[in-house]
Amino acid sequence: MDEVIGVHGLVVLLQGIVLGIAIAAPVGPIGLLCIRRTLQHGPLMGFFTGFGAAVADTIYGAIAAFGVSAALDFLQGHEIAFQLVGGIFLIVVAIRTFRQKPEDEEREAASAPDTPSFLGGFMTGLSLTLTNPATIMAFIAIFAGFGLGGNLGRVDASTLVAGVFIGASLWWLALSMGVAAVRHRISDRGLTRLNHCTGVALAAFGLWALGMAFTGMAGWAMG
Repeated sequence: MDEVIGVHGLVVLLQGIVLGIAIAAPVGPIGLLCIRRTLQHGPLMGFFTGFGAAVADTIYGAIAAFGVSAALDFLQGHEIAFQLVGGIFLIVVAIRTFRQKPEDEEREAASAPDTPSFLGGFMTGLSLTLTNPATIMAFIAIFAGFGLGGNLGRVDASTLVAGVFIGASLWWLALSMGVAAVRHRISDRGLTRLNHCTGVALAAFGLWALGMAFTGMAGWAMG
């Protein structure tokens, strides 16, 4: 019996790991920031940016797994506000990214070599993911599709959430280490182009979020 329970727990954990990777892997704002920061500040900075997103994914995964209706109602009721905040934040990050030059960042690093802003990277990943209502909706949809969610017992729900955290964290670790491995092949001109492309892409994500928010507000007003 104990052996069956152990196998079941391992299966649930593996399901969580796969779900964590599936949620984290699609290229979006956090992925772009992780790649850029890894290239310009090293793999630790890139990982901490992604790790913030992994923590946010875990929070939303826990809400979906435990079926916390009060939290779900709050998130759905304030979806427009989250989209507005997230969209504005993305555009601010986009402008800063687009204008940043490799030599500027080298001067910043030289002026504070012992205090890399890992916390800043973590908070960026955390806040951008928490202000994206699509994350919790993705968890709800995936959990429902696999017959998971509020009907899970506490042990299974906790195991599933732990798997989500492990899977998401492993993805960001693999991405940052993989990008760091090719860092030496990219010139300053390449980094500048990356900044420009990343800035434009982040701005597009931000404008999309704002557009969704204003569309939602218009629909709410007409309703």
